[in-house]
Amino acid sequence: MGTMLRGLVGQLDAICAALTELETVIDAAFQTHPDGRIISSVPGLGVALGARLLAEIGDDHTRFADGRALKAFAGAAPVTRASGRSSFVHARRAKNNRLAAVGYVWALAAVRHDPHWEAQYRARRAAGDRHVTALRKMFNSMLGKLHHCLLTGQLYDSHQAFRPTPGKPETAAA
Repeated sequence: MGTMLRGLVGQLDAICAALTELETVIDAAFQTHPDGRIISSVPGLGVALGARLLAEIGDDHTRFADGRALKAFAGAAPVTRASGRSSFVHARRAKNNRLAAVGYVWALAAVRHDPHWEAQYRARRAAGDRHVTALRKMFNSMLGKLHHCLLTGQLYDSHQAFRPTPGKPETAAA
């Protein structure tokens, strides 16, 4: 049994070394990619999560006609079913599951590290949304902002993304 254990530990060491090398290659490829700088400027998206997101949406900016198409592909856009007087809005089931998983982690990281997204999350929760629903709605909004940044080539700027609405005074952060 000791010999078997040493063999398994050797295999685990080889796997860990291969993963470390793969992480290095992914980091280098993402850092040199033209969209890498834009994606990593968005709160909650670092190198690892940004590379996963870029791998799922691709770097062809004409792939999605608009932000709504990207949101539908990711499963962040809601589906409305209406018949007669009744209307029902629910989460999309047909989606890219890997991108949806990235979106959940991305929204959670943005809530923890950016005051604007934390305020959005708190507002969604105060409006009665459950945790997962609030994160999905945030992911929907975040994808729209990211799509705009990728199309225009601009880095993410929270002051542009969260402009005060006309007629409402801007509140000073305490």
